[in-house]
Amino acid sequence: MIMTELSLPIIGIMRSPYVEKFGIPRQPNLVQVESFIEMLAPYNVMEAFDGIEEFSHLWLIWQFHDNKNQQQLDKFRPQVRPPRLGGNKKIGVFATRSMYRPAPVGLSVVQLKQVKKVGNTVRVYVTGSDLLNGTPILDIKPYIQYSDAVLDAQSGYAQDRPVVKQVRWSEHACQSRTGLLQQAKIDQQYIAELESVLALDPRPAYQDDAQRIYGMRFGQMNIKFSCSDEAIVIQEIMLYEQT
Repeated sequence: MIMTELSLPIIGIMRSPYVEKFGIPRQPNLVQVESFIEMLAPYNVMEAFDGIEEFSHLWLIWQFHDNKNQQQLDKFRPQVRPPRLGGNKKIGVFATRSMYRPAPVGLSVVQLKQVKKVGNTVRVYVTGSDLLNGTPILDIKPYIQYSDAVLDAQSGYAQDRPVVKQVRWSEHACQSRTGLLQQAKIDQQYIAELESVLALDPRPAYQDDAQRIYGMRFGQMNIKFSCSDEAIVIQEIMLYEQT
């Protein structure tokens, strides 16, 4: 008998500065932004992590939980348009990491920083995540270097790492940054993480307008920036205000 449905527990929730999809790195470990998994009961016990400190990296298995076209997942879509190919070419869904797939499950390698008891829960601190804030975590597994790393693997249309651009600050953005640092609203780690995210050029591959000003939320900040072939220019940085 073939099972057509499987219910999986949610063991934790990712807490990251990626509060919207725009700006999230397209793959894990491209930028070393810190985030943490808030473990849920009954999985929030330190005993469950005995020995994990001997591993430098972890596999995270997680759920695509914020698909706007969730109803379309009820019908199998054999082909999708990967952003890496400009959004104009269709290829098989199983040849992509698209969120629109039969099982909305993702897989990411992250670097383990520490496991820490905080109040009544356990937090697993990692860097290199490409997960939206609030992403449900289905499982955590250790990364095994000798078997999981395939150095001569071929990666099709995603063989090459993305180009890393320079990040510059406009005079206005520099003044805002200084003020926010002085007010302790942000710190130097935040600045470094933000710059590493923007350096990957978060725009969709099919957008190439040097005159356009883009907006992005990162943590508690709203960022406005422009792009050219050579650099990303931060035009404005300000606290996010909810309406």
